[in-house]
Amino acid sequence: MTQSPTSRRSPWRLHGDGRSVTPGDVVHPDERLSWPRTIGVGVQHVVAMFGATFTVPLITGFPPATTLFFSGLGTLLFLLITGNRLPSYLGSSFAFIAPVLAAKTDGGIGAALGGIVVAGAALALVGVVVQLAGARWIDALMPPVVTGAIVALIGLNLAPVAWDGGGSGTGFKSQPLIAVITLVAILVTTVLFRGFLARLSILLGVVVGWVLAALLGKLDPAAVTTLKEADWVGLPQFHAPSFGLRAVVLVIPVILVLIAENAGHVKAVAAMTGRNLDRDMGRAFLGDGVATVLAGAGGGSGTTTYAENIGVMAATRVYSTAAYWVAGFAAVLLGLCPKFGALILTVPAGVLGGATTALYGLIAVLGARIWIENRVDFHDPVNLMTAAVAVIVGAANYTLTAGDLSFNGIALGTAAALVIYHGMRLIAHLRGTTPASRRGPEPEL
Repeated sequence: MTQSPTSRRSPWRLHGDGRSVTPGDVVHPDERLSWPRTIGVGVQHVVAMFGATFTVPLITGFPPATTLFFSGLGTLLFLLITGNRLPSYLGSSFAFIAPVLAAKTDGGIGAALGGIVVAGAALALVGVVVQLAGARWIDALMPPVVTGAIVALIGLNLAPVAWDGGGSGTGFKSQPLIAVITLVAILVTTVLFRGFLARLSILLGVVVGWVLAALLGKLDPAAVTTLKEADWVGLPQFHAPSFGLRAVVLVIPVILVLIAENAGHVKAVAAMTGRNLDRDMGRAFLGDGVATVLAGAGGGSGTTTYAENIGVMAATRVYSTAAYWVAGFAAVLLGLCPKFGALILTVPAGVLGGATTALYGLIAVLGARIWIENRVDFHDPVNLMTAAVAVIVGAANYTLTAGDLSFNGIALGTAAALVIYHGMRLIAHLRGTTPASRRGPEPEL
């Protein structure tokens, strides 16, 4: 059937009838559902990211509404730079927390923002190099066993955040009844409803948990008072960066984590959609780098492709970039609404704990899916040791401090995966002890 001029101009083609998705099928990045359903999925992406996106500025002392505003704006820039081919939400990166806190000690928020700007610029430069030189060296540097390990350890590293807020006493642990009901609502919604409602399980679970908490009187009274007094419309609080060598040295190592997170995101989306997205790897680095520069220039937290939203895509099987345009615009508008920022702060820790238990688990399992779909051979001791050590380093959140620099489990787990894989592979090659040369034929059963 001939498409209308409007549909020819649209960057998305309608998936089927736009109302339903066949079991086992996916909505690809260049497809969309009907606009009401697309808006619903976009809102779910906003809900999925806001807990973690708000947590980072609350810890670092940055204005939460400003961070939300720049996360939405950064997402829109990312979609433009990647040619509308790579579905992703750019939220606050946890990798920035430790270096930003250290940078603020001497130079205040301005110095920390300066470090964020420089780190973003360095990541953008890496993106330009990758785009010009091609992504083949990324494949050589990060084969499936490495990328799968990185994705898995990110999900496992976040597990303590779901349980007790990473040691802060919040999360699932603080309100177990509310957390369990939220999680059960997500699980039941996934299989109880058909079609689109089943794909909004995360959002519906959060709503159920919030309503339950309100009925039980578990909403924070101070947060409720702030909500009542907040204005409906207002600009976020902006800050200008300042630049100093110490802050830059503290913050710039974060790009190693951002590279791993972006590469893992691209590989994860490719695995879920069945498409090769390596050509967009450099654009992903560039998009995140530009978004981080913009955020740092105005007072927001540094950004990264968000693991929480990978979980949403894995749950809904809707990878349409149209949903992310909705999420980006929604975040910008909500960043201009102090009332919404105050509403976010009323969401109880137990609700977030229940929702993130499902989301972070999906991320960890997605790493295993990368191994399975790429047929990673775990008879090979190099692959086995690479995955084993990296996952434990990330899950246990190993931490290394060198002077003012601090590297957490994600950074160290990523480094471990890269060093172990390439180091063991080199030694095995030089010594002639590669698995193929010494294992021989498999025994018959």
